[in-house]
Amino acid sequence: MHQASHTILFTSRYGRVHSLAYDPRRTLYGLLAATLALLGAVLYSGFHLGVNTEAHRQLAEVDELQALSHRQQALIEDYRSSARDHLDALALRLGRMQAQLMRLDALGERLVTQADLDASEFDFSIAPPVGGPNDSMALTAATVPDFLGMLDDLDLAVSDRTQKLGVLEQLIMNRNLHERIMPSGRAVEKGLLSSKFGKRIDPFTGKIEQHKGIDVAGKAGTHVLATGDGVVIWSGARAGYGNLVEIDHGNGIVTRYGHNQSLLVKVGDTVHRGQPIALMGSTGRSTGPHVHIEVLRDGKQVNPAKYLSTG
Repeated sequence: MHQASHTILFTSRYGRVHSLAYDPRRTLYGLLAATLALLGAVLYSGFHLGVNTEAHRQLAEVDELQALSHRQQALIEDYRSSARDHLDALALRLGRMQAQLMRLDALGERLVTQADLDASEFDFSIAPPVGGPNDSMALTAATVPDFLGMLDDLDLAVSDRTQKLGVLEQLIMNRNLHERIMPSGRAVEKGLLSSKFGKRIDPFTGKIEQHKGIDVAGKAGTHVLATGDGVVIWSGARAGYGNLVEIDHGNGIVTRYGHNQSLLVKVGDTVHRGQPIALMGSTGRSTGPHVHIEVLRDGKQVNPAKYLSTG
């Protein structure tokens, strides 16, 4: 079916006549095409706008996640730094405790020696034996605070033991020193008691006198021994004593050894118990080879038999 068309005539300002053919069908198609194009343009613009908005939203989320990741990394680095600091502090404490334990081991070995203990029973190079039944129900994992608390307790215990053992060592040293300086034992290697302390008949006058020491007779040249640790304060001749050695043992204790053939020490020498200090002789007021021994306490002669072996 043929669709009719219309012609529109109009003139210009110069009087010319123009015509415009108008076809409704074509006009409708054109309007429809324009509408579709406009709708497509609107949809396309909306699509691009939505895509851009979603992209911006996703980029914002990515930026936020990156910022969160950076914060977490900084927090982890802080934790690592704090952990390193704690480990360094623990290492310092453990190093100090190891040094204290080494000192305790050395101190314990000295105490064993000084106290004459059985070294096999007090071997500080090995851990002490321990044991007991295993109660699996009571086992719990140690936490960091538990560990730090036990470390504090152990540190205090080590310090306390160090102080107490130091005091004990001082006491043992003082006891041993007292034992070493106190005269005891024999003053000669071989000899016999020839005169006791106290009243006796003077061998030169025949009168009663106070003998202020003991006499131990022996072979000339026999070693005369120091009866305790001390310092020589006299080594030479003295009236009545002949060649005399005098030793100061401290605490007001002095020993004398007279009538010696020759002297082996000089003034200022430090001597030890059992050390030869002279050779037995018969110098001074003497009737034969022997050693006259005196023990003085605070400047007064006391009976040497209370200290020395005379047998």
